[in-house]
Amino acid sequence: MAVDELDTRILRLLLEQPRTSVREYARILGVARGTLQARLDRLERDGVITGTGPSLSPAALGHPVLAFVHIEVTQGHLDDVGDALAAVPEIIEAFSITGGGDLLTRVVARDNGHLEDVIQALISLPGVVRTRTEVVLRERVPRRMLPLVESIGRTARGDHSRPQG
Repeated sequence: MAVDELDTRILRLLLEQPRTSVREYARILGVARGTLQARLDRLERDGVITGTGPSLSPAALGHPVLAFVHIEVTQGHLDDVGDALAAVPEIIEAFSITGGGDLLTRVVARDNGHLEDVIQALISLPGVVRTRTEVVLRERVPRRMLPLVESIGRTARGDHSRPQG
């Protein structure tokens, strides 16, 4: 899907001012409300915008421990294990991967003891051969999309230079 300069300006506003109304976005961008709404609808339909809900903090919800758990699965059981992972509330993301293991999960926990309990539950799932856990000490770059959107905007304008920083 081609994202043009107006699309990148819209995406930047959505990221920087997520609680603003469509009418206000249109005013800021200097476009008609209908034009903006059509662009938003297309960006959602094309899968560029994937959600509009709030971003929640597991730490503020009482789960400050974050770990990445690599899971090795018995051949032929990837789907079964993947389905079972969806039933574990402490798993906030799971991906099929290449390399060391078959699945990579992002796991949150109340404390290290709780993390151990979650890992033990994962190990007991049918089809799980072994796990390897990496506990996060500190987040260095939070999940972000604005630098990518800005890079795409520069490309849409024909400016292929790297950002100054």
